[in-house]
Amino acid sequence: MSPLHLTTRDTPTGPVLEVLGELDHTTAARLNDLVAALPLRPGQDLVLDLAGMEFCDSSGITALIAARNHAHAARAGIALAAVPAHTLRVLRIVGLDQIFPILPDRPAATGP
Repeated sequence: MSPLHLTTRDTPTGPVLEVLGELDHTTAARLNDLVAALPLRPGQDLVLDLAGMEFCDSSGITALIAARNHAHAARAGIALAAVPAHTLRVLRIVGLDQIFPILPDRPAATGP
């Protein structure tokens, strides 16, 4: 079991939130709290960099949806970057790949 580590950094287009470790029923609230505290402005993009996410259960998926709702309430965009194959498969099965823009890799998330 890997603990969850969350880091944020600002970019010209908006914050990038890096998710490392396991996003599950014991850690999803930490992601929810951090995202809720992000000061998003209209027109910005929140990018969740999932390259280091090792596991994601249904609570983690719910936290991703909550992040999307927070971004949209702020009239900001949201995208998922470098989604691990096992999580991308779940997103596709439940149709969430249709509501989340998916960036192929970390450079696409963080920009120059």
